[in-house]
Amino acid sequence: MLTREQLKAVRKIQIRTSHLVAEFFAGQYQSAFKGRGMEFAEVRQYLPGDDVRTIDWNVTARTGIPHVKRFVEERELTVMLLVDVSASTGFGTVRQLKQELAAEMAALFAFSAITNNDKVGLIMFSDRVEKAVPPAKGSRHVLRVIQDILGCVPAGHGTDIARALQHLDRVTTRGCVAILLSDFLDGGSRRALRIASRRHDVVGVVLEDPRDVDLPPIGLVSFEDRESGARLVVDTSDPGLRAAYRERQARAGAERDRMLRAADVDAVTVRTDRSYVDALRRFFDMRERQRAR
Repeated sequence: MLTREQLKAVRKIQIRTSHLVAEFFAGQYQSAFKGRGMEFAEVRQYLPGDDVRTIDWNVTARTGIPHVKRFVEERELTVMLLVDVSASTGFGTVRQLKQELAAEMAALFAFSAITNNDKVGLIMFSDRVEKAVPPAKGSRHVLRVIQDILGCVPAGHGTDIARALQHLDRVTTRGCVAILLSDFLDGGSRRALRIASRRHDVVGVVLEDPRDVDLPPIGLVSFEDRESGARLVVDTSDPGLRAAYRERQARAGAERDRMLRAADVDAVTVRTDRSYVDALRRFFDMRERQRAR
């Protein structure tokens, strides 16, 4: 059962993302994600400019008039949201927690999907699969997905992306669009991502907080690794320490990006301290350009 505050959060996410989908993203979503292939639509008379490879020779021979087969894209997709609910996603230092940002991003993709008559399913994971919701259509289903994400109290603390992707393969009978929302604090998922991207259209949504990149000079600070429980006190007023932290986090981010590229996974980074609209627009534009090639 969700608390009153969580219900308010669900409603706020519904209003915000529905508006963005209607105004910006429904059309871009359709352009960015391919259907499952081409299906036969009809046979019609040949017109100048038609591809001769589409000529239906049986109908042409029977009628004595050239006819071609017309195909249309089989548009309906299944979109699976793989949402990281590990302990590290309960972190956020500015406007929202990573988990809240994940719920909002999941809602945006989900509302875009149902606007285009696609199905949406959910897999929430930590170091185990916490919950799975089968794909379905409709606004009520999307609201259930948002509620499940915001109301999740995970049993696990760590992050196992490979396990989530393996579960995806077990519950899907054909390729789907897999939206993987995570802070990617899991260095052991390289092989699993490569395997998954051969069957599915995998998209990475990287959840990032400004403190993942840099530390402010605020003196002694006690840090706790939310996944392992390890604690450490550091002096953030030390310029050398902050520089070392920035360098370390930059290396980790570069390694994550290399891993995603090597696995043929398109990715977009969204942050807890700024609007994601421009980042998503650039992402959808990039996908559309790729599809047009």
